[in-house]
Amino acid sequence: MWRVLALLIGVIAAGIAAADDVAVRTRHVMGAISAELGGATTRIAEGPNAFTFLIANAGEGYVRPFQFGNRLFNTNWVTAPASVTKFDGLGPLFNRVSCSGCHLRDGRGQPPAEAGAPMDSMLVRLSIPGVADDGGPLPHPAYGGQLNDRAITGVAPEGRAIITYEEVPGAYGDGTPYSLRRPRYEFADLAYGPLDDALFSPRVAPHMIGLGLLEAVPDELLVALADPDDADGDGISGRINHVMSPSAGGMRVGRFGWKANVANLTDQSAGAALGDIGLTSPVHPLQNCTVVQPECAASWSQPQEDGPELSAQFLERMVFYSRTLAVPRQRNSDDPMVMAGQAAFRDFGCNACHVPVLETGAADVPELANQTFYPFTDLLLHDMGPELADNRPDFEASGSEWRTPPLWGLGLLKETNGHEFLLHDGRARGFAEAILWHGGEAEAAREAFRNADADTRAALVAFLSSL
Repeated sequence: MWRVLALLIGVIAAGIAAADDVAVRTRHVMGAISAELGGATTRIAEGPNAFTFLIANAGEGYVRPFQFGNRLFNTNWVTAPASVTKFDGLGPLFNRVSCSGCHLRDGRGQPPAEAGAPMDSMLVRLSIPGVADDGGPLPHPAYGGQLNDRAITGVAPEGRAIITYEEVPGAYGDGTPYSLRRPRYEFADLAYGPLDDALFSPRVAPHMIGLGLLEAVPDELLVALADPDDADGDGISGRINHVMSPSAGGMRVGRFGWKANVANLTDQSAGAALGDIGLTSPVHPLQNCTVVQPECAASWSQPQEDGPELSAQFLERMVFYSRTLAVPRQRNSDDPMVMAGQAAFRDFGCNACHVPVLETGAADVPELANQTFYPFTDLLLHDMGPELADNRPDFEASGSEWRTPPLWGLGLLKETNGHEFLLHDGRARGFAEAILWHGGEAEAAREAFRNADADTRAALVAFLSSL
């Protein structure tokens, strides 16, 4: 009898939890939208530097650490023998000499303008089939987890990726033609042998705003938003990616990166410092030279007693800077066309994944705590179909799953970075093309957009451009 009662209580509790999750999801998907996209942290900002400001509600004493973090973010690192007080330690293998090399003015990267041109603000992740000891992708034995196309003197760069495009014609429901560009990738100047069966994933650098708010969203809220088995039958199956956190020393909920493969901003900053610039840190104390790269290993002659190239203090300042970059306020929110586009965004079902409203809980920066904000993401993985698949698993993310990217700030890309190339690999030349590439769980929303009349399509683009 007691066993039956316990089972009954368990079933009732599960039912209550499921009902609570549905209520939470409904509230966040359908919640009202404010022009203060970052809550009390929001800045009124436009122009080339719109992404570069400290949060509006910054506490006393925040300016100096923010400015120092900005200096770290924008400084070109050099190849002199490493110390903990100077900006040296670049390489041996790297992609760029600074964080801002990819995130210009804290903005978004883009593909090369011409085939064969260097990837100045994007990179290629690498792995081979299988799972690493930490549950993540298995690094390529010769090239590691990322293709480094630059190196210091005496070390051969690993190689380079070349992108070409195929135009794919299509038409809206009213017969208006459009063309999408499908990327094709090949590799050249490979210095350490063939890539053979390597899995690869091109990634552009995302813009940096609002990261501290996203980091402070409680895990419990993401769990409530997730619907891995599509229990409500709406065709949307958001999933959490559980990932290894080097800084925390265990598995955590992933929320950063194109596949939600990074748990927090310490991991994000330290991982980028090592992979992109070749800087060791307390999180990653060893260089990423592989066994077939002896020149790489030999050139890294840093005495261990000197500490990592990116000191604990420098890393903390860089993380503080990333946490406290402000979100610009929505523009033209009361424009009738923007308001019509917001209605279309909801009616098409875009808000099922691009959840408008989130809240923070506790935060390392107190001013980020207990904020209601409007990023238009659920930070979850969604299957986007075969056309966008990179076929490279990343922890629990499949080869066709991607994290829902935040939409805030995308309407300012033209001003901040001079382009509007969207999606993980920058293939889309604006909002319409990005929507038309959506598949999988987003196919219904895409088709609603594709079959809408021209005025409604233009209104939706106007709304997205206002964010």
